[in-house]
Amino acid sequence: MTSFLRAAALIAGLALAACQLPGTGDAPQLYTLTPKSTFDPALPKVEWQLIVEAPIAAGGLNTPRIALQRSPVSVDYFARANWTDQAPLLVQTLLIESFENTGKIVAVSRESTQLRADYVLKTELREFQAEYDGAGPPLVRVRINGKLIRMPDRTIIASETIERAERAKKGDIESVVLAFDEALGKVMKRIVEWAMVAPGSTRSTLPRRNG
Repeated sequence: MTSFLRAAALIAGLALAACQLPGTGDAPQLYTLTPKSTFDPALPKVEWQLIVEAPIAAGGLNTPRIALQRSPVSVDYFARANWTDQAPLLVQTLLIESFENTGKIVAVSRESTQLRADYVLKTELREFQAEYDGAGPPLVRVRINGKLIRMPDRTIIASETIERAERAKKGDIESVVLAFDEALGKVMKRIVEWAMVAPGSTRSTLPRRNG
């Protein structure tokens, strides 16, 4: 091997090693949100099983990146800040935990399990972003549409759209994430309580199932 080729190989090796060194580059800071744990004490106990499907979402929200809007027709993302999962999957997990935290439902799970559900909750994540409206720190807006579907006939028995907005106390990312947590928590509480008292969702109205 000529001196030129040896030098080129050495430089390439050093460049590859540098790319693999821990701590190089700016990895995004990861953020998560919390499930809802407090509910109306009058919430009834239900004797049915529920599957919570992953929310559908537009491409701009179907990402682990934390979305922000500076105008109604643009979508951007906070730099070096991500959710711990794709936003719809994060919301699905938190909804499941929120239903479980009521202590008033027989079983709740995601669609990948073998749970024989009496109902399916389908949701659409329509808004999940921080908005810069010129009125101070960002306004976080969360809007989710939910449809409760009775199985096995797959009849929609109730539909509801819930929206909440919370203004961050400051403009830094930690304050924005806390505003996301507050807004999503209020939406999830409403979804859980709505689904568990939705017309037709009581045990007495369930179709008889053989076996």
